[in-house]
Amino acid sequence: MCRLLGFRSIIPGQVHQSLLEADNALHVQSNEHSDGWGVAYYLDGAPHLLRSANSAMEDKIFQRISGVVSSETVVAHIRRATHGKLNVLNSHPFQYGHWIFAHNGNIKNFEQHRPTLLNLVPNKMRGFILGETDSELLFYFILSQISDTIDLKRPDCPIKTVVKAVKQAINKLISITGEMALKDDPQCPQENYYTFLLTNGATMLAHQGGKELYYSTYKKLCPDRDNCYAYSQECENPSCDGTVNYLLFSSEPTCSNNVWQPIKRGQMVGCDWRMKLYID
Repeated sequence: MCRLLGFRSIIPGQVHQSLLEADNALHVQSNEHSDGWGVAYYLDGAPHLLRSANSAMEDKIFQRISGVVSSETVVAHIRRATHGKLNVLNSHPFQYGHWIFAHNGNIKNFEQHRPTLLNLVPNKMRGFILGETDSELLFYFILSQISDTIDLKRPDCPIKTVVKAVKQAINKLISITGEMALKDDPQCPQENYYTFLLTNGATMLAHQGGKELYYSTYKKLCPDRDNCYAYSQECENPSCDGTVNYLLFSSEPTCSNNVWQPIKRGQMVGCDWRMKLYID
């Protein structure tokens, strides 16, 4: 399956350590997930997206972009294909307006369910589905549900509203395709796995849908504590008031200095535009 990395912070941060330098960086994980990569980041509130069908390990563009990206919001993905050819249109993340989505998983019997799921996506969105993957269709399926309750152009989306819409989408998806897998089993990649990251650049949400996912909101010791203007006790301790300075998601713990927490199956974790932490 694929690997995910998501980053949300109060200040622009570089993610080169998680992508390139850590012992278990995404760059290293691409040895086993070599079917493409993508990095989405935001500058002045606008999303920028780079994708490739090449292996991140062998792609100099991945190494270059990983070293220069500095943003308050980043989503990165390396692909191990289950549906769709190896081309740039099938590489994650996917984008619609300000919204970015990356998926680690699978829709069981996808070709059988594809027409039903596609019919539940509004015509105004359906034309933007350019690839062949279950992941891209899942993105628009979820986004359709969100758009029923909130303006997708709204930057300050209440996270509880987004969570409610995502839950409704997942319940509807399960009623069509069946229950998601009980555990992360590499020997059964054909089962339903709905683990993903979703953001509009301000609000970020992660869902653990069978494939493992971890989050971190603080470090054991921040190397920038003496010269970072935004440093606070929340950088090295659990938040006292629910507000965090940063939120990091990863399919596997990357930086050993971070304190990682596993997300449970069916659980959602995220933050809103004020960096208020949400744990389902």
